Amino acid sequence: MLFALSGAKGFDASTVRELRICAGQKVFREEDMQVGFVGTGAMGSAMAGHVAAAGHSVLAFDTDADALEAATGGKVEAGKSLDELGGCCDIVIVVVANDDQSCAVVEELVAHPMREGAVIAVAATNHPKTMIRLAASCATKGIGFVDAPVCYGLRGAKQGELISLCGGEAEHVEFLRPVLMAYSRSVEHLGPVGTGQLGKACNNMMHWAACVANYETLALGKACGIDAQSMRETLLKCPARNTTLERWDTSRFTWHEKDMDVVLDLSQQAGLALPLFGAVDQLVKRLGPDQVHELLYGPAAEYLGQSITPRALADVAL
Repeated sequence: MLFALSGAKGFDASTVRELRICAGQKVFREEDMQVGFVGTGAMGSAMAGHVAAAGHSVLAFDTDADALEAATGGKVEAGKSLDELGGCCDIVIVVVANDDQSCAVVEELVAHPMREGAVIAVAATNHPKTMIRLAASCATKGIGFVDAPVCYGLRGAKQGELISLCGGEAEHVEFLRPVLMAYSRSVEHLGPVGTGQLGKACNNMMHWAACVANYETLALGKACGIDAQSMRETLLKCPARNTTLERWDTSRFTWHEKDMDVVLDLSQQAGLALPLFGAVDQLVKRLGPDQVHELLYGPAAEYLGQSITPRALADVAL
């Protein structure tokens, strides 16, 4: 597991730095915060780097020496343990792979004394029910909790242009906002704890549905004699344009099974039938970056056992 944490400088809420967006640049004022990142993989490392570059104190810890070395240096320093993190951080941001890891990290943090007024934010994509359970554990120790998953993936993390979807008490979200904005283009407060993850699930629904729709659309174009990449470039100028299609040739198709499991579990618990997304759940599992690459750039492609071989439209229409 990967960790990052902040230094031990004191903090006064009245001196939280103020953030303004001015001429497209992020401008910060007043004192910096002590920020902890738990999980400095590709996403967490990039996010921590932006927070450090914004002037906040960031210290990283990783049980993997290579990962620690890659994540630290410059303005991000190396630490020793989660115990150290909780004792010196005003904010701890968790960027791990799954619900089990988020639970393990948060439970370990609250098992030791944390700084008074500290807030934990889970930026990982998890189930809303997990967030509600973890928030209750934090509340018993007087620790604030916000679920703050992000959109726009690794590219957004590297560019500092993520969108943070937040669920939690307004005061905790506002406390976090200056730090979240160091790596985000926008911080959206959607409601109580769990709604950040619900918002991420809604985003994921549209993304994976678009993946299937984009593939089937371009498959028809290719089968009828239009180059799929040319068709994609044309559709990006039409009302059919979508963000997933814009990034279609770099999509990695990661986490779709987990994302759709959350969506279908929530719909079942809500008593809401979502037949389209039942089909999306099955169809997106048949797709991946190799299939998309072949569709866009290869001489032929495949879908559900069917060969997609270009033919002249006149032949198809006969």
